[in-house]
Amino acid sequence: MRPAIRVGAVSYLNAKPLYYRLCEFGPQVELTMDVPSRLAGQLAEGLLDLALIPSVEYLRGVSRGYEIVPGFAIAARGAVRSVKVFSRVPFGRIRRLALDAGSRTSQALAQVWLDARHGLRPEIVEELPMGVSALESTADAVLVIGDRAMKVPHDPFVEVVDLAEAWVELTGLPFVFALWVSRGGVDLGDLPEALRRSRAEGLANADELARTHGPRLGLDFATCYDYLTKVLSYDLGESEVAGLRRFAGMAARLGLAPEGVNLVFHRRRDPAPRR
Repeated sequence: MRPAIRVGAVSYLNAKPLYYRLCEFGPQVELTMDVPSRLAGQLAEGLLDLALIPSVEYLRGVSRGYEIVPGFAIAARGAVRSVKVFSRVPFGRIRRLALDAGSRTSQALAQVWLDARHGLRPEIVEELPMGVSALESTADAVLVIGDRAMKVPHDPFVEVVDLAEAWVELTGLPFVFALWVSRGGVDLGDLPEALRRSRAEGLANADELARTHGPRLGLDFATCYDYLTKVLSYDLGESEVAGLRRFAGMAARLGLAPEGVNLVFHRRRDPAPRR
């Protein structure tokens, strides 16, 4: 009997189509739910075989033999609504920046964008813990991600930027927030096919996901459905790969990722020949 494949995923709304009924389509899957930064740690420690992790954590883990499962991503080709910087001062005057503790890719993107667009490298003064309101931060600006970013009011702030939209305006390329990443040498067997089926079924049932999770998040059906079907992209195509490579280079220049990372993609291992 094939051993279980330990898979880690996040509970954010934006990730749900990627693992919809995954344990049904991939019966060998043992699914763990956590926030992206913790999943990255569990993958690094060998506690998971495959995880949906922030793209910057893939870049930082290449030396561990990490491999991208081809074709899958959480990406955006325009405004994403769930990754924003809220600033109490004009962006060009930000000196102290608080970062959401939930995702390290968005942390890096905020710093990359402020450097590229405004020539700023602000002091990072704190991480905004999960469950703490952006309004409680005393920093000049605060990065907020995930479902709660969609509910923070804009009125108390001088400027607000959607970082995915800002990235596309800066580079002309999509931004890749997260990837399915496996540890090097792990045999995923038929799991990539189960992942494809899960994504297809998840998007086909986006209305169900919106109805189920919208009320819990305080979001109406139309907002949730539009977010899942139009705002986000779940494909890792050529333009997304180009965007990921651009981000890797810009993050490396700020010391937020290693220099010269080559993207490595998972390939199915052929079974060893019988003797």
